[in-house]
Amino acid sequence: MRQVWITKAGAPDVLKVRESADPEVAHGQVRIRVKAAGINFADLMARVGLYPDAPPIPCVVGYEASGVIDQVGAGVTGFVEGERVFGMPKFGAYTDTLVISAEQVQKMPEAMSFEEAAALPVNYITAHTMMFVQGTVRPGSSIFIHSAAGGVGIAAIQLAKTRGCTIIGTASPQKHDYLRAQGVHHPIDSAADWAPQLRQIVGERGVDLILDPVGGPSWKRGYDLLAPCGRLVCFGLSAAAAGNTRSLFHALMQVLQVKKFNPLDMMSDNKTISGCNMGHLFSHLDLLTPQFSELMRLYNEGLIKPHVDSTFSFENAPQAHQFIHDRKAIGKVLLTP
Repeated sequence: MRQVWITKAGAPDVLKVRESADPEVAHGQVRIRVKAAGINFADLMARVGLYPDAPPIPCVVGYEASGVIDQVGAGVTGFVEGERVFGMPKFGAYTDTLVISAEQVQKMPEAMSFEEAAALPVNYITAHTMMFVQGTVRPGSSIFIHSAAGGVGIAAIQLAKTRGCTIIGTASPQKHDYLRAQGVHHPIDSAADWAPQLRQIVGERGVDLILDPVGGPSWKRGYDLLAPCGRLVCFGLSAAAAGNTRSLFHALMQVLQVKKFNPLDMMSDNKTISGCNMGHLFSHLDLLTPQFSELMRLYNEGLIKPHVDSTFSFENAPQAHQFIHDRKAIGKVLLTP
């Protein structure tokens, strides 16, 4: 098999393709010949050495892949060789041959492409969890989405439209026309001071739900703009990344700027803060499986559709990571064997 390895912490050029023998399935597993693998910002944080959940470097990362089953282990029911599927391993998806527990695998709808299937799992299950499990979005709610042109952002936009929400989102100005076409009512320049712009849009009442992967001082500013019974869902700390390589000083400064929230204050304010780390939910199938069933229903009804910006070959994995670092992507960036 061929895999993309993080050979050492550093810039994108530390990503290298290595070959080894194909793995064999064990009890309860299936083997997938991978057609596409999704890239997430957590992969970039792992590559620079700032993602604490990542395996020790050198390692293979990647949370999602699509392909065709070519081997079924003993004890597996419901899957056969030749089926088109996508899976969510906890790391290891940057590969052309993936062995994974059958419990972490979902069948692809007939109309879904391999690229869409690799772009859907992490982004859409994260957005769905934050909005409908943790965020309890009500019809007509207002929602503020940071990095709205990213994979999670686009998923959140599409899901918000199913509830008739007022949608506000940040992105660089060249992406605003795309956001408007997707249904964002109020695009905001991500490089500008977004807080006064958001206040002007939502007024003194505030905003019902904020999805924030930025962190640092951003969470405090968002909390102050929540409406009564509003929710802030934190799902990343991208502010800790200074660029292509690691800066421990920069990361530390961002962590130090995270406000310590007092439950008594939240009780008085009638506001809620929650966090979402999808990698820590992979084993909680009682939560995730019903959500994937709902996402497949929404896909089949044409209400959600992953947007793939670009695909890169394994050999061009460094360029794929750089493309995301440069904030050029709209939607998902994929690797293809």
